[in-house]
Amino acid sequence: MLLGLKGVTYRIGTTVLLDQVEFSLEERERVALVGRNGAGKSTLFRIISREIQPEDGQVIQQDGLKLARLEQAVPEGQDLTIEDVVAQGLGEIGSAVLTAKRLAERMDGLSDADMQALHEAQTLLGEHNGWHLQSELDQMLSRMNLQADLQFASLSGGMKRKVMLAKALVNKPDVLLLDEPTNHLDIPSIELLEEQIRQFPGAVILVSHDRAFMRRLATRVCDLDRGSLKSWSGGYEGYLKGKAEFLAAEEKANALFDKRLAEEEVWIRRGIEARRTRNEGRVRALLEMRKQYAGRRNFQGSAKVQVQEADRSGKVVAEIEHVNLTLDDFVVLDDFSAVILRGEKIGVLGPNGIGKTTALRVLLGQIKADSGSVKLGTKLEIAYFDQLRNQFNEEDTAVDIIGGGKEFIQQGGQSKHVIGYLQDFLFTPDRARQPVRSLSGGERARLLLAQLFAQPSNILVLDEPTNDLDIETLELLEEKLCDYTGTVILVSHDREFLNQIVTRCLVFEGEGRVGDYVGGYDDWLRQRTVDPWSAKKADSRPRATAATPGTPAAPATAPKTRKLSYKETRELESLPGLIESLENEQAELVKTMSEPDFYNSDPANIQNVNARMANIEKALTQAYARWETLEGQ
Repeated sequence: MLLGLKGVTYRIGTTVLLDQVEFSLEERERVALVGRNGAGKSTLFRIISREIQPEDGQVIQQDGLKLARLEQAVPEGQDLTIEDVVAQGLGEIGSAVLTAKRLAERMDGLSDADMQALHEAQTLLGEHNGWHLQSELDQMLSRMNLQADLQFASLSGGMKRKVMLAKALVNKPDVLLLDEPTNHLDIPSIELLEEQIRQFPGAVILVSHDRAFMRRLATRVCDLDRGSLKSWSGGYEGYLKGKAEFLAAEEKANALFDKRLAEEEVWIRRGIEARRTRNEGRVRALLEMRKQYAGRRNFQGSAKVQVQEADRSGKVVAEIEHVNLTLDDFVVLDDFSAVILRGEKIGVLGPNGIGKTTALRVLLGQIKADSGSVKLGTKLEIAYFDQLRNQFNEEDTAVDIIGGGKEFIQQGGQSKHVIGYLQDFLFTPDRARQPVRSLSGGERARLLLAQLFAQPSNILVLDEPTNDLDIETLELLEEKLCDYTGTVILVSHDREFLNQIVTRCLVFEGEGRVGDYVGGYDDWLRQRTVDPWSAKKADSRPRATAATPGTPAAPATAPKTRKLSYKETRELESLPGLIESLENEQAELVKTMSEPDFYNSDPANIQNVNARMANIEKALTQAYARWETLEGQ
């Protein structure tokens, strides 16, 4: 066992998040942790990583266990490059790795202070046997398709998550904790993450609401529900079956208990008979049953999403003709034409930063195109879900936002109290009166859905609505959108969500081109001739929005598997020997540089050795990259 929890209890105020929780993690396990928003999953992560202490119980870890955590929140305002951030994952020695690497790359003209800094960094690397960390850092940046010198603060949310994942992986931890790792990632980044996790030799605990992601990765699913942690083997499918059986058995047991309690309450109220029989044991048993009933934590119901539909729109919802839009030399749309008909459910796909949200704003009339026309149909009632969740005044409460100063809203032709309506979206009266700034990401998403569905509509425009939604709310939203008779335009990177809902895909393929395909995500995969996610991801550049337009990646045809040539086969066979030779020479140089008199020797010799060390690092990086390229053919 790598780590475990024994009888762990933790509460916040009167809410018990963890109640005598038991858990163990074995080597190479990939455990998915699921549960309602606010159930305590992130708190459990913090206890496992010893950031906080439980009120009761034990956290058990193997001696020397290395643990890394990818947090749900993305850090802001770091004036660092991607390479700087990833190197932080190496711990204190990370700065020495960067110093040695950067100074060795420009040996000519180093000042005395630079030479001293280089000497100190190399000494530290030698003491900690850390010379291999430079190649580990370069390999991680290469595998994650990260450009080392880009500024972290300028990246999109999805790109920042990739950088933080690389930071967590670079030191090769024994246990990796991933909190909502797929949030804001585009589909290729999610697939890259899946591959990285599959190849990861350690154990993984991940919190996710991405069902396709969990189906591909989880060997076991643990469900945190009402303070209790239950485990199901057999991956995500095993969890679905086991959870359904558990809830059915729990409901049956509760019904039998409630029936017996009601019978005992009738008996005790007979009074005289109870006193005459003097069955004190039965009275004590009744008191214990009352105590159990009061302490029972019933299963929280699902959100009750009701989509209000306005009168039918005209048959043609939008007619888009030869639209062109360029923002600061970034081509968002190039001669784009399409017709959207009433009742269509359209998925919008493409890399992060390629301009999907901007294109939606052109369609909604919020941004004027450079040329071309967008003609909207008649009787349109549009409801728009904003992925940035920035529609709210942070000081307003959920009651203020939904009611607008009124106690009742109209829904389905009937009057409904605002608090009752919010309870349908799992807001307690207390949370409904809290300011928006105190709400979690999941609560904000549910509030935006509540606001969206409080108004009648015949067109729903949803920009990444699945982020932060728990699985049960996500599946309910899926069901309601399938039943919705109006038009749906959906931007999402959730593959299962797209497959369940959309009947047509508009795919941003680079340089302003938009492909039009029949069917859902899997249907597009079968039809596509262009891969919009080329090796140079659009996500690695500034986002393409009206405020901060970025630069698109050049389009590329989908990579095809081919047979290696004779020359390439020989090259692949020779690479392991080359890498071994370079690493052996590197080890000899480290041994030489560790000698006490090395830095008292001839300055020219010192410079030659440092230059050779830098050349070896560069050659190793190139060799590893070439090896990965040839093996991937």
